[in-house]
Amino acid sequence: MEKSKLSAKSLLKEISYKKHLKNKKMSKIGELSVCKADFEIENLNLINSPTDSKFTIDKEIAYKNLKNLLDNTSSCQISDALSKIAKRSGVIEGVKSINKKTAYGRVVTVKTSSDDWGTSLLGIDEAKKGNILVIKTIGPISAIWGELTSSCSQEKELAGTVIIGATRDIDFVSEFEYPVFASKTTPNAGTAAGLGSVNIPLKIGKDEDLIIKPGDFIFADKSGVVHIPQELFCEVMIKTLEIKINETNILSEIEKGKSLSEIVGLK
Repeated sequence: MEKSKLSAKSLLKEISYKKHLKNKKMSKIGELSVCKADFEIENLNLINSPTDSKFTIDKEIAYKNLKNLLDNTSSCQISDALSKIAKRSGVIEGVKSINKKTAYGRVVTVKTSSDDWGTSLLGIDEAKKGNILVIKTIGPISAIWGELTSSCSQEKELAGTVIIGATRDIDFVSEFEYPVFASKTTPNAGTAAGLGSVNIPLKIGKDEDLIIKPGDFIFADKSGVVHIPQELFCEVMIKTLEIKINETNILSEIEKGKSLSEIVGLK
């Protein structure tokens, strides 16, 4: 069972930005100053290096602050933030949660024929703890994911798998803890040929206008799957925090009796 999300007010208390501000570049959100370095995508890599000699107190705080934000936001808020910055939603259309889980992390990409589930295994081998697999399949509908791949990925502590294509073993996957998102389900599968490619840019969408690169960021939940280019990650995270604070203020005004149309300026 997933934990309840913190309110924006509680989240700000958890983000211990006052502990390490000296000589750091700051970003203003209203009257709040946050340490911009806390929201760099490289902080996600720290999930794999708590015993590293370079894992300083500052880095530990940065990782915890970023994790607190990500654990208490949604794909909707992150998509809104990207839209304000880059005028695009980042949504991978048609991909839905199979088991109502939330997952986020840096991307390892896989491209394979739908009759070759072996390349999915190569992607699992390439991925590290905390990574998300994004798998694009081509060809007739055939599953490249299921019970065994989910179990293997859970054991390796990957964050989740996003499939532009089909998964199977839904009786198992839908009840399993490992997050899976897919555009289709089907009972049939191909073979473990392993003839696809791992960690290459993926062109997604009807017009192939969404490009997902290795190292980019994915946030996925029950509402959908959102892709953030790694070069925009920090800016999007800070904007997401701003959106959370703004939404809390709006809810406060509603509780005081104002209408939403009045708050957003329609009246």
